Amino acid sequence: MGRLLAIDYGQKRVGLAVSDNDKIIATALETVAENEVLDYLKEYVEKENVEIFVLGMPKRLDNSPSSNAAAVEKFQKKLETIFPDIPISLEDERFTSSLALDAMISGGMSKKNRRNKANVDKISAVLILQTYMERTQSY
Repeated sequence: MGRLLAIDYGQKRVGLAVSDNDKIIATALETVAENEVLDYLKEYVEKENVEIFVLGMPKRLDNSPSSNAAAVEKFQKKLETIFPDIPISLEDERFTSSLALDAMISGGMSKKNRRNKANVDKISAVLILQTYMERTQSY
């Protein structure tokens, strides 16, 4: 039994979130610089059993790929090469940034912390993971 690890990929920063081993709770893990994320994931996978990567796929309202989709697909190929035994599930990430900002406001986070894009990226990864867990949960 392993954890689910969500990735909100950006060309500058990458938000990460992880589930507990029972796959009930999604928790923000870290925001990592894009050029350091693969090393971070290698270290994390050495310590923790990751069952699946949940990679946020950016789409437009009409369901077509957004401008960042090509970068996400390139990152996906790197993940598949480095971690061939860990499957990758693509999860629609539309609106996660605005939902993350709403969650930060309703949670009482200060303006200063809301302006920190690293916080938005982590919370976006949590939302991607929660969406995946709700969609795949068997009752």
